[in-house]
Amino acid sequence: MNNNLSSYFLLNPDITFLNFGSFGAAVKPVFEKYQQLQLELEQDPVQFITVKGLQYLKQSREALAAYFNCSADDVVYVTNPSYAVNIIAKSFDLKQGDEILTTDLEYGACDKTWNYYCEKAGAKYVRQPIHFPLTTKEEFVEQFFKGLTPKTKMVFISHITSTTGLRLPVEEICAKAKEHGLLTFVDGAHAPGQIPVNLQTLQADIYTGACHKWMMTAKGSSFLYVKKELQDLFHPLIVSWGYKAAFPSHSQFLDWHQTQGTRDFSAFLTIPTAIEFMQQHNWETISAACRTLVLQNAPTLCNILNAEPLCNFNNDFLVQLYSAGIKTKEPEKLKVLLYDKYKIEIPVMRHDANVFLRYSIQAFNTQKDLDTLFDALKDIMATTNLIER
Repeated sequence: MNNNLSSYFLLNPDITFLNFGSFGAAVKPVFEKYQQLQLELEQDPVQFITVKGLQYLKQSREALAAYFNCSADDVVYVTNPSYAVNIIAKSFDLKQGDEILTTDLEYGACDKTWNYYCEKAGAKYVRQPIHFPLTTKEEFVEQFFKGLTPKTKMVFISHITSTTGLRLPVEEICAKAKEHGLLTFVDGAHAPGQIPVNLQTLQADIYTGACHKWMMTAKGSSFLYVKKELQDLFHPLIVSWGYKAAFPSHSQFLDWHQTQGTRDFSAFLTIPTAIEFMQQHNWETISAACRTLVLQNAPTLCNILNAEPLCNFNNDFLVQLYSAGIKTKEPEKLKVLLYDKYKIEIPVMRHDANVFLRYSIQAFNTQKDLDTLFDALKDIMATTNLIER
């Protein structure tokens, strides 16, 4: 790992930070740009919000679109992927008996959103069970589409899951969904900045991603992509000046979702700086080194926790996250202990009846960080009853 990159991060050096997957951390050039933009906003708020800021938003969307290989008019900024999922779920024309097909590995907030709107419509949110260990992409696709019925209207699936940290074969899922005439919605919260995302070839009708995780932008910067022919189907969560605008732009999609009252949208404007930073530092090489560290240590974590691997130890399903099942009845207490006593920031997450411990590897992490985690887990197992053998 390139230790020189550690100096770009503002993280507390006293903490072993193995939780980049939850919120990420802005690098110094991005944070400095963020503060510069906020200062500009406060120095001339009217001009910033109504004139200059709109120009900056356009420039930012153009940079983001080039990064993801799509049209700048097909992406709008949102504060987080959960907000984007709410836009789609609220507007999607669900009828009594319709079904949304997903996995039982999805992010909890998204599950709650879809359940809420499906219950309102008398529709069904189908969480297709996925069995571990995952062996091949083909086997995963076969498992997933066992949930398909004539009532299925949309596929909703994570690009990289949150609690299990697995990269799912969304390319194959989207292609097969197209064969059945289904709309596809990919939750890419963890993907941008961690793996290449090409929206032109992915075939997803709808895609949302977070920039404040692995792209290292300021917090509260995410995006929603919708194919042009579907954009009029999805209404804004907040109806504001962009609806039937007095001076409409060339895109109703942008008007509806971009202009939503007074707010500080400086975080969105840090995205070009983050992209430039990654390009300057050859981030594909950095990510590859992170994946290698993840793979090298995955067997050790499983051995310590006596956990069955969730997948084969290869790059088909694993990227810069690794999760292992952990036997504990008090995951919240364990997480607090790891932070308070051992100064390790790492999530211990409930998912249905299971609990997972997940480490994230970013440019600043080294083998020493993982050794610190492993030593702490061994000590906890030797001195407490928090982790069952």
